[in-house]
Amino acid sequence: MVISQKLLNPGERIVVSTRTHPKALLVPLLALVVLLAAAVAFQVLVDNSTARLVVWAIALVGILWFVLWPALDWMMASYTITNRRLITRHGIITRKGHDIPLSRISDVAYELGLIDRMLGCGTLVISDASTHGQVLLPDIPRVEDTQRRLNELLHELHGGAANLEEGH
Repeated sequence: MVISQKLLNPGERIVVSTRTHPKALLVPLLALVVLLAAAVAFQVLVDNSTARLVVWAIALVGILWFVLWPALDWMMASYTITNRRLITRHGIITRKGHDIPLSRISDVAYELGLIDRMLGCGTLVISDASTHGQVLLPDIPRVEDTQRRLNELLHELHGGAANLEEGH
């Protein structure tokens, strides 16, 4: 999900724009299957039309709560790295955002579990010079590439490219 160009400062360009890996939708998908299966089973087993209607109403509320809301939350969240800052945005009704200037980032690491390695995602761990200490970006697709690109930006920001060209 690319953020709006209106949110970028003059001369700022997007380097990485992503959201969490679609694996975040596996639990809502499982909830959808379970809710529909339970409602259909109840409809087949119970002959009372009022009870059927109540069960389908409960299933609908469950689908809205456990399936639609997490899917919307996933769609509305984004992580963007520009040549100047890290931008995070999330929230459906109340939008929340956090911007960290690249100059304040002191370390970039990643964590990969077994399932993360199989699915090609992981957690990006960004340490900054603020009171928060660390920002965790969970389930980032191709996390190793993202970490490498962010480290390259930090290297350029701190004059690493100029030092290499001068032979230092």
